[in-house]
Amino acid sequence: MNPVSKALWFIESHRADDLSLPQIAKVAGVSRFHMVRAFGVTTGQSVMRYVRGRRLTEAAKALAKGAPDIMAVALDAGYASHEAFTRAFRDQFGLTPDRARACASVQTLSLTEPLRMDEATNTPLQPPRIQTGRSLLIAGLGEHFTFETMAGIPGLWQRFRDHLGHVPGQIGTVAYGVCYNTDDAGSFDYIAGVEVADFATLPTDFARLRLTEQRYAVFTHTDHVSTIRSTFMAIFNDWLPKSRYRPADAAPFERYDERFDSHTGNGGFEIWIPIKAQ
Repeated sequence: MNPVSKALWFIESHRADDLSLPQIAKVAGVSRFHMVRAFGVTTGQSVMRYVRGRRLTEAAKALAKGAPDIMAVALDAGYASHEAFTRAFRDQFGLTPDRARACASVQTLSLTEPLRMDEATNTPLQPPRIQTGRSLLIAGLGEHFTFETMAGIPGLWQRFRDHLGHVPGQIGTVAYGVCYNTDDAGSFDYIAGVEVADFATLPTDFARLRLTEQRYAVFTHTDHVSTIRSTFMAIFNDWLPKSRYRPADAAPFERYDERFDSHTGNGGFEIWIPIKAQ
């Protein structure tokens, strides 16, 4: 069973318990950092947001069935006060628990139903090469994303495409997509950029990131760029748990050289995953 499948089973089996990200990661047999990455790329949402969504969904169903004691429902959902439960419920569904009970239906609510994982990995991976990457200065357009909004990354690349070849101090023609500042809530920053000699003359709206020397597992993605998520899923759910490495707390990135056609999305590219020994 892969880490995300283990996490989903544990969350569903212990939904009423006081769950934490470190606890879920431990049961799944991976680090907290690995769990955040694997769960996010696999499900498109953060671990704890999924936990909250499942708890509030079951609470909404109980209320719609006429649960007489809202505080009891709140406690079952992991909330110690009526106020905290009401605030979380309104943030999730756009109405109060009292109103949900009065409506006696969940048909208009956006529920978080249990996810099911197919254990079969449909994306075969060629063995990666293990390489020490040199220090890099990356500059380009940056944006803040969550695992729920990462579908906006291609739009960021579209906006950056006109800058390629015209970035002050640009070194070479290789483009980089770097994911960094990932937090436990599943939020992260992403740069679509290039290597530069320094940051001195860059436009003010450009994001800047220094990558230090780091050991990487380098995978080749040969299919269309739109299928990149399946490769990340195979890396974090299949290759890494079976390897003698674990992900390092550093920025993974995509490396697009002259073989990649940014117009069609074909040609292939590399995915560099920071690693360290178990």
